[in-house]
Amino acid sequence: MAEQEDKQTVGEFLVERLGAWGVNRIFGYPGDAINGILSALRKQDRIAFVQARHEELAAFMACAHAKYTGEVGVCLSTSGPGAIHMLNGLYDAKLDHQPVVAIVGQQKRASLGGDYQQEVDLVSLFKDVAGAYVQMAASPEQIRHLIDRAFHIARTERRPTCVIVPHDLQTMDAVPVPPREHGSVLSGIGMVARSMVPQPDALRAAADILNAGSKVAILAGAGAHGAADELIQVAELLGAGVAKALLGKMVLPDDLPFVTGSIGVIGTQASFRMMNECDTLLMVGSSFPYSEFLPPEGKARGVQIDIDGTMVSLRYPMECSLVGDSRATLQALIPLLQRKEERSWRNQIESDVKESWALLERKAMNPDAPAVNPQRVFWELSKRLADNAVLAGDSGTVASWYALDIKAKSGMLGSLSGGLATMGSAVPYAYAAKLAHPERPVIALVGDGAMQMNGMNGLITMARDYKEWKDPRIVIVVLNNRDLSFVTWEQRGMAGEPKVEESQQLPDVAYADYAKLLGLDGVRVEQPEQIAAALDAAFRSDRPFVIDVLSDPNMPPLPPHITRSQAEQYYKAIEAGDAEADAVRRALEVQGGE
Repeated sequence: MAEQEDKQTVGEFLVERLGAWGVNRIFGYPGDAINGILSALRKQDRIAFVQARHEELAAFMACAHAKYTGEVGVCLSTSGPGAIHMLNGLYDAKLDHQPVVAIVGQQKRASLGGDYQQEVDLVSLFKDVAGAYVQMAASPEQIRHLIDRAFHIARTERRPTCVIVPHDLQTMDAVPVPPREHGSVLSGIGMVARSMVPQPDALRAAADILNAGSKVAILAGAGAHGAADELIQVAELLGAGVAKALLGKMVLPDDLPFVTGSIGVIGTQASFRMMNECDTLLMVGSSFPYSEFLPPEGKARGVQIDIDGTMVSLRYPMECSLVGDSRATLQALIPLLQRKEERSWRNQIESDVKESWALLERKAMNPDAPAVNPQRVFWELSKRLADNAVLAGDSGTVASWYALDIKAKSGMLGSLSGGLATMGSAVPYAYAAKLAHPERPVIALVGDGAMQMNGMNGLITMARDYKEWKDPRIVIVVLNNRDLSFVTWEQRGMAGEPKVEESQQLPDVAYADYAKLLGLDGVRVEQPEQIAAALDAAFRSDRPFVIDVLSDPNMPPLPPHITRSQAEQYYKAIEAGDAEADAVRRALEVQGGE
């Protein structure tokens, strides 16, 4: 009898194996199809189960954990509806190349194929989002190698993977060591090392291109994190400027005079000019998608560094692509680079950077805004951010102001949903960031659409847990403009259509009051003069704090250069009877006048 009690279940062995992989928390939501795993979690104290309000939020948290720590994020859901709920957060991980392992329950094996309640073909469901590795266990002997391969592949390929475990299998006796016989797989956890530096001849070819250029531009993305010193050294040698893709915002601090800031639809004037006038482009760790904001084809020679060989020469026709780790590759490249003594290109970039920041400040502090200018909120926030702040942005206009008006500092962390650009990620991101970095202030930047989707539910989780945190500061800034304004501006600028009131208007919710109902704190900001006091109160608070900003929806998140065809689309929307035509016209005049 004692021998029976000492036996591990499959669920217990699975949890033990996760711990051996260094997992310390799992984000999820319960359900009967994972009862055997939940029971195993209850019997140990190494891995914490973090209950989210919804499986989508759990997957967002797992993705954020990967982004803010560099570790593998893990999420857990039941079968059927729970599994389906996780998809959006897992797609966020897939498109931003983050290692996440999803553990998913399934109905009993005997019921599969019988049109049973909540029966979903989970392998097919997850095949796209976790196509690197999705497997369903059929026997206890598989669990060891399924978990091991899911982690190996997630780490190596930086992609989400999925292991599906039927309900009845979870309570069977585990087989930690499969029999040493034909057909068995005995996997391991040991370190995997591989060469991360391209061959010398490839490095020489790249250096020759960069040395020959007289106007070098660098674009850094998320893959350049950890290579700040090397990027600075390369920029100094080549007399180059550095633009940053959205996920690469925190790669370099913005106080460096040659950092031109963001690029693209929500980019700076300095980045726009640099990309259009350069004769050589060095792209490091970026899959920035908008080719119209890169140099015109044929005008610039190109060198790219990326750890993923499938992503090179995809956004711009590169002359030389180096597949390898950004930091290690740059370190190997630096001795081959020649310092450019002619610095007129660099001087122009630094002058453009100064003017870009001055322009952004003028726009942020524009006294003619009819309501609270969202740019001013972000400008004031930026001045108050500590060097160790962690930021979580959402999609929509908040992504624009995050990209443009927040000055990155050395030591900061920040991220958002880049490739998927999904709404609803900021609050679960912020929660996961606080668990990963409990001593650091965390700021969530949210639009009211995203707040109504997921953010309000995320506040419930914060209210449950904040008293256990060493530093309870999470500041949630909500741009409450009662409009899905980024899409509204896309309707005008891309389709020449006026604002569609039925689809774009949002109900006005008292977000700060809602936070107080939960035992949190907050304040509503209705006048520009209230911004500074609200931010100061939030950073002094002993609990998560919501700043509900009644902001102006008619501050256009426009590109740094409006073409004639784009301007024509905006005025076409006005002529078609846009209900806010006067405000749109004023906004366009201000933009054009600068």
